[in-house]
Order: sequence, then structure tokens, then C-alpha cells
Amino acid sequence: MERKVRVRFAPSPTGGLHLGGVRTVLYNYLFARHHKGDFVLRIEDTDQTRFVEGAEQYIMNCLEWCGLIPDESPENGGPHVPYRQSERKHLYKDYAELLIESGHAYIAFDTPEELEKMRAENKRDDNTNPQYDQRIRGLMRNSLTLSAEEVAALIAQGTPYVVRIKMPENETISLTDMIRGEISFDSSLVDDKVLLKADGMPTYHLAVVVDDYLMQITHAFRGEEWLPSAPVHVLIWKYLGWKEKMPLWAHLPLILKPDGNGKLSKRDGDRLGFPVFAMNWTDPKTGEITKGFKEMGFLPQAFVNMLAMLGWNPGVEQELFTMDELVQRFSMERVHKGGAKFNFDKAKWFNHQYIQHTDNAVLAGLVKPFFLQSAPEAIQVSGEILEKVVGMVKDRCHLLTDFWEQGHFFFVTPEIKEMAVIKDKWNDQKQQFFTAWITELENMSDWNHDALETGCNELAPKFGLKKGDVMLPLRIMLVGGKFGPGVFAIAELIGKEETIKRIKSITG
Repeated sequence: MERKVRVRFAPSPTGGLHLGGVRTVLYNYLFARHHKGDFVLRIEDTDQTRFVEGAEQYIMNCLEWCGLIPDESPENGGPHVPYRQSERKHLYKDYAELLIESGHAYIAFDTPEELEKMRAENKRDDNTNPQYDQRIRGLMRNSLTLSAEEVAALIAQGTPYVVRIKMPENETISLTDMIRGEISFDSSLVDDKVLLKADGMPTYHLAVVVDDYLMQITHAFRGEEWLPSAPVHVLIWKYLGWKEKMPLWAHLPLILKPDGNGKLSKRDGDRLGFPVFAMNWTDPKTGEITKGFKEMGFLPQAFVNMLAMLGWNPGVEQELFTMDELVQRFSMERVHKGGAKFNFDKAKWFNHQYIQHTDNAVLAGLVKPFFLQSAPEAIQVSGEILEKVVGMVKDRCHLLTDFWEQGHFFFVTPEIKEMAVIKDKWNDQKQQFFTAWITELENMSDWNHDALETGCNELAPKFGLKKGDVMLPLRIMLVGGKFGPGVFAIAELIGKEETIKRIKSITG
């Protein structure tokens, strides 16, 4: 009987959620939904030295914003509680002892000073960072070099120790990767990783295998940086007698810098002016805020669509997909082996497309918080007016933050930044036209786009002017610059009093 598909995302709560992490979540989520399986969120917090307060809740918030809600998690519960590794500590020691009893792991008593001395004494030009491996283990203080009596005595005395896997010599360890095909490793090149730390906490290597087995995970998707650890994990599955239940692996390609030269980092985002985290992350120690895609003005649907295409080929020309369409089309076999270059302009293109296709009323609700940040006093208007403004300027906006820049003049009197453009071609005819038009505007009873345009068009020729002669100065009077939607639509919306006030501020 075929097992039900179960996948998991297992982050460490150490800080902001990087683009690559969100993409890993997305591919897990799409795969699970495509196969009508379960998506599990498991918090891997066994390294308490790296634990950051608030990071777990931040991860939950990011997934919620993206619409990638896990079926099982610390928050939602599920049949395999608890979903935090720190709360599962009691489970791991038994499995470490099984590995020791079968001769596949051993106890090591080496102190940090002894390990440092080992590295210093074995350092060579061709081995600048000596590892605790098959060659070194016989020189160290462990249960392979000490007698059973000495080991028992040290344990009885409370001497701190770790449990290490005993890597076999000259063995080829193979696994089938869903993206990369058959991959083989030489066991002699892999060091004896620590499985259980002195504080009784497991390392990632032991915990990930035990938890994937107990939680019945069928597919394990993670970044390609974990490939060097794969042989250790394959052996643990084998040594614990679980090889038949080992999940299928897929090691996802890196998300690269825009120039393709190395993995995309937070530093690259800071340097080039774009976010690499899903949402704002505030460092609890320093208070430093790292900007996220949400706060920069991305719609979650656009963010998710962009991420899906960053390393996956749907096999069609189409680039815009709803979540349901992504679920229907997604397959791990169409994920690229090579890294995907991040292109912020392309990310903004996705967002622009989603802005264009979003209902104006919905968009107004999304834009309002950004308006409030820019000028709280400026947005004391009805939702209907904001909705109209959004509809008028959305084709010029790539980010939700662009709406204030493109539409602020509807709510506040703008600063005139293009005064020179008006003055360079100002003359008596234009002065006389605007003076006369102000009088007409003051007496106008039917204030709408068509009436404003008709009045302007009929009046201009009387002063020897063409429509084009007055449109640019009028735009700058109302908007502050050479941009924005139609000027008569702007005048209709800001109203008679404000329109006349803005024209008078220039013409006197």
C-alpha cells in the first residue's frame, strides 16, 4: 500500500526567514497539496545557543502572510506532538544508545581544549581544518580507545561526553535525489559527526532522522547546502533499521546574487536596496530592523508566484499562476539543478501584474496602512474616494508603497517641484486664461470631469491658446510634477475649493 505523502519544513528559530527558506516551504506545500498529503512545520531548536526570542512566532507569521498554512505545527498541533525538538529531548538518547550498542556510534570525552589541540597538531597546507574522522578517532579520548571500565568510570564521575557516529571506511554511500538523480559519497571523506551533545540535546543529524521516522515523513526537501550531510543521514536510517522508511530526498538549488556569483545574502540586499526576508525582522538584541517584502509593499500572492518561478519551470510560457494552478502543475522533477539568479526588477514586475488584477476595493484596504505611515492626517477620507484614487494610479505602481507617491496629491496640497517648467513658458495669455477660468470654476454648479474639460477647451482659444498650452501648467499646479492621471479627473476628485486654491497659489 502506498504511503500518504507527508512533507515537512523544519527551520531553526534563529532570525529572519530568508527567500530561500520561504521557497523551501512553498515547494513542500505545493508538493503536499498536489499529492493530497500533509505539510508539517517542525521547529528544530535543539541548539539553544542560537535560539532567538520571537523567531518562532515570526516564522509562523511569515507562513500565514504567504498563505502557506501547515496541517501540523506547534501552533496547530497534530498526531505527532510535540513539534518542537526541544520538547522531544527525551526521545533521542534511546536511539543514540541503540547506535552505540550496534557499534555504529561511540562516546567521546574530548574537552574543547583537546579538540583545539588536535586541530592545531594535524593542520597541514592540504588540510587546514582537520576533522574528527577515521584517522583521528584512534588518537582521541573515546570509547574506542578507552577500556569499558574507564568509560564506565568517567560516566559515573559525571564527565561530559558526546555521542559520535562511527563512519565506515572506504564505503560508497548512495542516495537517489529527485532533482539530481543518483548521488554517491566516499565515507572516508566524511567526519564522525556529533549526534548527541553533552547537554543531552541531539544535533540536527540525529534529530532530523528520528523525527522524520516518527512523524512518517515520506519526502524531505531542503537546500543543497545540506548535501554534505546526506551520507550521515542515510547511514543513520540504515543503522537504526529504518532504510525502507527513509524519505525520498530533493536538495533544492541555491538562490543566487543578481550577478549569479554566490548565494544571495542579507548583505546583498542591504547593498543593492532590496529585501531578502519575507517580512520585517527586528533583532531583539540590537533593535536593528531588516526590511521584508511585505513591508516594502509586495502582495503575498505575487511574492509566492515569483518564488515559485525562481528555480522551477512549469513547462509553459505562462508566468502568472494562482495558488491552485501552482498546486496543479507543480512537480519536483521540473525544479532546476542549477542555482536561480534573483532579479528584483522581475520581482516587482510580478507585483505590478498582481496590483493590476486586484479589485480596487481590496487594493484600497491594502494601500491604506502605507498611506497612514506617510501622512496619518491625510487619509481621513471615505473608502470610496480612496478606492477611486487607487483605480486611477494603479497602472503606475509596482509596490504598495508607490501608491502614496503616485496619489498623495489627492489628499494633501503637493509641493511644486516643477515650478521652473511653468515659469519658462509663462506669459500674459496664460495668466489671463487662468484668471478667467478661476472665475468660471467658482461659478460652476456641475463639478465633474466632462464639464471641467469642456470649459477649459472652450476658454483657451479666446486667449490665443491651444489646449496643450495650459494642460502641463495645470497638471503641475494640481499634482506638483509632470505625472499622474488625467488632470480633469484629479480636479473632479479633489473638489472645487482645493482645485481653485492650488491654481491661485501659482497664478496669484
